[in-house]
Amino acid sequence: MQQAKEVMKASDGSLLGDPGHTPLSKKEGVKWQRPRLTRQALMRCCLVKWILSSAAPQGSDSSDSELELSTVRHQPEGLDQLQAQTKFTKKELQSLYRGFKNECPTGLVDEDTFKLIYSQFFPQGDATTYAHFLFNAFDADGNGSIRFEDFVMGLSILLRGTVHEKLKWAFNLYDINKDGYITKEVMLAIMKSIYDMMGRHTYPILREDAPMEHVERFFQKMDRNKDGVVTIDEFLETCQKDENIMSSMQLFENVI
Repeated sequence: MQQAKEVMKASDGSLLGDPGHTPLSKKEGVKWQRPRLTRQALMRCCLVKWILSSAAPQGSDSSDSELELSTVRHQPEGLDQLQAQTKFTKKELQSLYRGFKNECPTGLVDEDTFKLIYSQFFPQGDATTYAHFLFNAFDADGNGSIRFEDFVMGLSILLRGTVHEKLKWAFNLYDINKDGYITKEVMLAIMKSIYDMMGRHTYPILREDAPMEHVERFFQKMDRNKDGVVTIDEFLETCQKDENIMSSMQLFENVI
């Protein structure tokens, strides 16, 4: 039960950011500032926890830090380029790569690895389907494997992106066909996969009909022209204007 309660707590891995529910009106005009992402804060994110738990000690061979390892089949881009493309510092990228290299010597992550990660962090439920959906969201080019670059760029958005960036990433998660639309059936499938992963011993207790209620409430507000699908514009506009929707999507904070 204690583990379940910890999983349900807000984390820095929010898809929407703002675990404290700051009113949107108070955020307008506020310039994004790079937060200080400590190891403790990073470790609240399942994917980062998995990576950093395998990272070599800070005093290890410095040659690793430049991401040039002859034993790795896929060679990542240079550290400076990744730093420019993400909101991670050079030291954070070094630490993330050490763990990534240790867990994935080939330089690539496959879907089975994602399933293993989430089965370890959510043993009380079935994480298989959710891991499948999440993997596809990270797998930008759809080739069945995730490079270190794709991995850290996705994490950069989820951990440090703006509300707009996180919402676009969330839409991409729901848009499994990549046709620019979210259907009620797909959203329900993803919501069910999250509830299945959280298990029946979570706190508070999750009801059987909760996923359907969640999806019906979303579509009632998002599908403005009532055509049965939600576009990226409808999704962004509705989410950013409706604090209740922003709060209700909090469930994602704890499953990245």
